[in-house]
Amino acid sequence: MNEVTEYFSDIFKGVRSLLKGMSVTGYYFLHPKEIITQQYPENRDVLKVPERFRGELVMPHTADNQHRCTGCSACQLACPNGSIIIVSDRVETPEGKKKKVIDKHVYNLAMCTFCNLCVRACPTDAIVMSNDFEHATYDRGELIKILNQPGSKVLEGIEE
Repeated sequence: MNEVTEYFSDIFKGVRSLLKGMSVTGYYFLHPKEIITQQYPENRDVLKVPERFRGELVMPHTADNQHRCTGCSACQLACPNGSIIIVSDRVETPEGKKKKVIDKHVYNLAMCTFCNLCVRACPTDAIVMSNDFEHATYDRGELIKILNQPGSKVLEGIEE
């Protein structure tokens, strides 16, 4: 007898759950002005992306084409799937010391999981996540980006 009451109890709970969900759907069917779904391609000009959104990785540069990246490779080490590769070189300073300088900061957007671990690991805040999210392309090669601009240098006062 216990199994029979449990069976009908489960049926009753299922119907009650179904009616609860249908009541929410029915409410928005009768009050269409309260719908918050956005029609994306049509509302591109008024679309507001949240400030905390994690889009592609970028390296901000100043007007003098300077950045904050010292080439320490902390972001490369923090990346869980290897979407960041830093190609660096050692140059000799006028004082005779060898200093690490980045040649290329390669970012593979196709492999990125947008976890933000690289941004948090960077000791000089050289890279940030932007709000850009439209990256559809037919060629995966276009998703490999060089973050540092050609001829850019490290800001004065930023040391490894």
